[in-house]
Amino acid sequence: MPHSSLLLGQTLSFDSDPFQGLPEDAATWRRRGGVLVAGGKITDLGEADDLRARHPQAKVFDYGDGLITAGFIDAHAHYPQTAIIASWGKRLIEWLNTYTFPEEMKFGDADYARETAKRYFDLILSNGTTTVASYCTIHPESVEAFFAQALARDLRVVAGKTVMDRNAPDGLRDTAQSGYDDSKRLLDAWHGRGRISYAITPRFSPTSTPEQLTAMGALWAENPDCLMQTHLSEQVDEVAWVADLFPDARDYLDSYEQFGLLGPGALYGHAIYLTEREKSRIKEVDASLIHCPTSNMFIGSGLFDMAGLKADGQRIGLATDTGGGSSFSMLRTMAAAYEVGQLRGTALHPAQLYWLATVGSAKALRMNDKIGNLAVGSEADLVVLDLASTPAIAQRSAQAEGFWQALFPTIMMGDDRAISNVWVNGAPLP
Repeated sequence: MPHSSLLLGQTLSFDSDPFQGLPEDAATWRRRGGVLVAGGKITDLGEADDLRARHPQAKVFDYGDGLITAGFIDAHAHYPQTAIIASWGKRLIEWLNTYTFPEEMKFGDADYARETAKRYFDLILSNGTTTVASYCTIHPESVEAFFAQALARDLRVVAGKTVMDRNAPDGLRDTAQSGYDDSKRLLDAWHGRGRISYAITPRFSPTSTPEQLTAMGALWAENPDCLMQTHLSEQVDEVAWVADLFPDARDYLDSYEQFGLLGPGALYGHAIYLTEREKSRIKEVDASLIHCPTSNMFIGSGLFDMAGLKADGQRIGLATDTGGGSSFSMLRTMAAAYEVGQLRGTALHPAQLYWLATVGSAKALRMNDKIGNLAVGSEADLVVLDLASTPAIAQRSAQAEGFWQALFPTIMMGDDRAISNVWVNGAPLP
């Protein structure tokens, strides 16, 4: 019988999708609840007193009024852009050329990649993020560094070598063949090791030739249990650029679809300017759309239609998109998603925001059987929130009428100070 730990505090779990029906009916909140953890898994849930009685030998971690939930899941990020987060004044293409590509050049240096990966994981864990899907650079060293850090920390992560063979500077391009060979070698070495999943990662169709996109489609067909991540319809001028580069494509999505890069397990970041055909095809194949609200505002991309796309039944996750996104915090990302919803005239309920950052992102990554919720059998990746972490939040939450009003100020104004504790695979971080 493995050693067991009993975490006590407020608890929040989800029983259904809060975008369907009344949002508050989708969740179970316990004022004084608990989570039993053993062998890296959640093994029991319920009222604190009942759990104490059922498991008298468990080591107790009493978090008082702290809120215990699943750890946050960031479904789209660029760890190599850690050092250039909050860079001023550019839109997408200019931003890539001015800031991103010069920084990504450095990741052929294994030591630089290792130091950045270490700093990146320190930052996201301090913000309560326990799983991330990240792009690396074209350099295998960047992938090795990321996965080695994740393995050492026992994290469930998704990542892959970014492939680009055109419209990128010298030193930041591979070829259709080398992109395939490097990706396959890395996939074979890391996919399924520890809690690591490999994602086939063409950056976006403008930076890959049809030959390279064909090679990535072939690699995905050979490894259908892998995810495939890329970007889609982030900015208006990008959509126009794709139309020029792929004159035979029906739309932006078709620049992937015709090369075998559309299907279950596809993760499309941004997806702001979708045509009706694109929406229909994405829904038909049950691919995932990833909402990156801080990035969409920071580099001036546009307003994602969360309410409309969820009403259509799309599979949607939430993400920081750091460093295009301006925060490593999924709390800040939830706040930005709320603000985008307000600008579109569709305010999101706190239950919907929190679901997106946990269960929604887990579903987008097709990992909701493992992570994203307080559920018996799920891996014990947990966060404990202080719902009165700053004077401003404390005075607002003190006036709250009910749980959701008490949580909402932390969603809107919280940062790493709200993160009291983080558990990874059943163990508390020191």
